[in-house]
Amino acid sequence: MNLKIVALAFFTGTVALSAQKVEFEEYDLDNGLHVILHKDNAAPVVTTSVMYHVGGKDREEGRTGFAHFFEHLLFEGTENIENGKWFEIVSSNGGTNNANTSQDRTYYYEVFPSNNLELGLWMESERMLHPVIEKDGVDTQNEVVKEERRSSYDNRPYGQMIFAISENLFDKHPYKDPNVGYMKDLDAATLDEFKDYFKKYYVPNNAVLVVAGDIDINKTKELINAYFAAIPRGEKLTRSYPKEDPITQERDAKAYDANIQLPASITAYRTPGYGERDSYVLNMISTYLSGGKSSVLYKDLVDTKKLAAQVGAFNQEQEDYGMYLIFALPLGETSLETLSSEIESKIEKLRTDLISQEDFEKLQNNAEADFVNSNSSIAGIAGSLATYYMLYDNTDLINTEIDIYRSITKEEIREVANKYLKPTQRVVLEYLPKEQQ
Repeated sequence: MNLKIVALAFFTGTVALSAQKVEFEEYDLDNGLHVILHKDNAAPVVTTSVMYHVGGKDREEGRTGFAHFFEHLLFEGTENIENGKWFEIVSSNGGTNNANTSQDRTYYYEVFPSNNLELGLWMESERMLHPVIEKDGVDTQNEVVKEERRSSYDNRPYGQMIFAISENLFDKHPYKDPNVGYMKDLDAATLDEFKDYFKKYYVPNNAVLVVAGDIDINKTKELINAYFAAIPRGEKLTRSYPKEDPITQERDAKAYDANIQLPASITAYRTPGYGERDSYVLNMISTYLSGGKSSVLYKDLVDTKKLAAQVGAFNQEQEDYGMYLIFALPLGETSLETLSSEIESKIEKLRTDLISQEDFEKLQNNAEADFVNSNSSIAGIAGSLATYYMLYDNTDLINTEIDIYRSITKEEIREVANKYLKPTQRVVLEYLPKEQQ
């Protein structure tokens, strides 16, 4: 591993963590594919990964969910990989693989013994150049996506909560619709629409290839050139998403879930996107509010007053707008209104008072520990390199992001809370059992 804890220094009662610098090299092929290489010969493993700058927000009205659908479809097969054989090839060669999709990007990766580097590169080049997009495969994956939606969202307790929040927090931006899309949109889509979507977004100039692990840099470059250089560049992409008007008055909403018995209170705020300094501050505020049993919300609402069975604050970062969410489950006869009021009292204190020096030092320590742990494996480093390049436009944040957290002040925490976490800028959602509708 190339990123690890290398020093433990004790000063003023706190622990400082230092991480070894992650060395990497990046360059572009003539077709626009961005390449990032990270060499670490500590273990004989290699991660090959491709991140495409396409996610749930990249859709037309009435055609949602295409990016998530392609996350599945592009495992179906290629001109040179028999239908249904993708996972068998990976596992039979000692590897693992997976993919995931957000509103902003889609990420595919394989982890192989390093002697199978070429296999990983060939498979990702096949996915980019030779996928088979035909009716049988589309129909098959349509059923797979429907079953995933049923099991992960529709039939899962609190599974549709994030959908309810998004549709009340956003009015115009595609973030208002679920990343998985609506099944009626996929059912109505034609085969040509799927092919056109692939042709538009799954092109080298809309992707980053990361190879990390036990590699020889020069040999890896030769293999990348052999498998990816001839893939044609796609049309230049232009994105123009609607801008949201500020929320200036509290929005109250209700949503119903047939899979729950215990209601939930969710307070949500619209926040800045990836890479904005304020978003880093909001991450620290989340830790302050609900990062462990000594955090403000847990200690007060769960431990001391016993008003909540569970509580959590999360800064859901996205490319264009973020979502800051505070979730609470009531305990006993506690009303959702009481929970919302108690949570607001803690946010109000953040807006007006400075946090203690002791709490501030804990936040700094947590930020440093999270920074080190997030890149404690080769696969983690590969994912971070891709993400920092594509969504933050700064690959070297893998080494320097901790400096941003270190530079945040107590005064800045108060300013950011006062800027974004106001009652007039929030959505208060009552998430209720279906029987109460």
